[in-house]
Amino acid sequence: MTRTRVRDAFLLSPSDAAVTIAGWVRTRRTAKNVTFLEVNDGSCLRNMQAVIDGSNEELRHRAEQVATGSSVVVTGTMVPSPGQDQSVELSVSALELVGGAPGESYPLQKKRHSFEYLREIAHLRPRTNTFGAVARVRNYLSFAIHRYFQEHGFLYVHSPIITASDAEGAGELFQVTTLDYATDFFGRPAYLTVSGQLNAEIMASALDRVYTFGPTFRAENSNTTRHLAEFWMIEPEVAFCDIDCNMDLAEDFIRTLIRGLLDQCEEDMAFFDKRIEPGILESLAHVAGSNFTRITYTEAIQALEQSSATFDFPVSWGADIQSEHEKFLAEEVYKGPVIVTDYPKEIKAFYMYLNDDEKTVRGMDVLVPRLGEIVGGSQREDRLPVLERRIDEKGLSKDDYWWYLDLRRFGSVPHSGFGLGFSRFVQYCTGMANIRDVVPFPRTPGSAPF
Repeated sequence: MTRTRVRDAFLLSPSDAAVTIAGWVRTRRTAKNVTFLEVNDGSCLRNMQAVIDGSNEELRHRAEQVATGSSVVVTGTMVPSPGQDQSVELSVSALELVGGAPGESYPLQKKRHSFEYLREIAHLRPRTNTFGAVARVRNYLSFAIHRYFQEHGFLYVHSPIITASDAEGAGELFQVTTLDYATDFFGRPAYLTVSGQLNAEIMASALDRVYTFGPTFRAENSNTTRHLAEFWMIEPEVAFCDIDCNMDLAEDFIRTLIRGLLDQCEEDMAFFDKRIEPGILESLAHVAGSNFTRITYTEAIQALEQSSATFDFPVSWGADIQSEHEKFLAEEVYKGPVIVTDYPKEIKAFYMYLNDDEKTVRGMDVLVPRLGEIVGGSQREDRLPVLERRIDEKGLSKDDYWWYLDLRRFGSVPHSGFGLGFSRFVQYCTGMANIRDVVPFPRTPGSAPF
């Protein structure tokens, strides 16, 4: 028999047509010879209340075998519900216990569990309201990202997970090679990638506009609420595109994703606004409806120095802008999303376009209230002599980037791109305090279970 998802069942009008729902029992209670099962199949936040009349001896006996955590298939008709929180419920005519569960030892009882505890049972936490909602938001945003780029003429490319290049120049890489390089599998040092950007530049040099959406890895021994060892990155790259074109793309991309999320995930987002971070709906709507303020790094430093705020990290020209500074700029100074450009060359990667002042590069960071930086990108250096000089200045080997330099030798064009950390974006959109709680199976220092 065809099953009906719980989400779709709520849209049905009461009728005599049979409806079959399969899912997991959140709660079971009996009152006045009537058993109530709250059934959820993950399709929406709400549970379907399945009502079993105890006067039917066979149904009553089967219902007695059902406990919280059990999987069931229930068939019946949709009827008006006297309950306050739902308009319809399922009047059960048939019940099948598919997989039983010892209710007294089921780890997810009807109470609020700490997120720390739920991380220890990551195999079961998707059954909770919070993590079901997170999963649906992740699903929507994944789909919306692909749809946005496909509708704007981008080609999806798969960048390699194993690489010999460190795109960030940070050295925080997971090494794949374990033997002497001469006899190792790849014959040279190889690592898990920290970024697909350099590969995307290759493809954009022939295909005009491309994007990657795949896993990246950082061997950074950090246990903050914003860092993971394994995470997914979205990295578009566009040929014949300068820094202004890049900022336009990033701004439209972020606004479009948030607008769609607020429209398509209304129930889940209302849950996050009520239970996780009150006011998040208003905050996201403000960003989605804003024109992003554009300032230079120098203007940002001036605004911070002129403020009366006290920061943990000192503010000075040449120093990196810290998270506390980023949030202050977005929340207090400009009261909305901000794009900061033209950073000092010493604090940015070698591949960013060097400005005429020889001091700054055409890097950009998109800052939003509540988070700080949400997107980082740049116009790439497309002039061969300048790129070679920048590689030398950073102490890197030109031999390792021979192919990257070739792109500047043969038909070089201005091009730009940016990176958006997917999990951090999900964290921003849901208001979850810890990035470990927006990833099904987080990988962090000292922790890789499941």
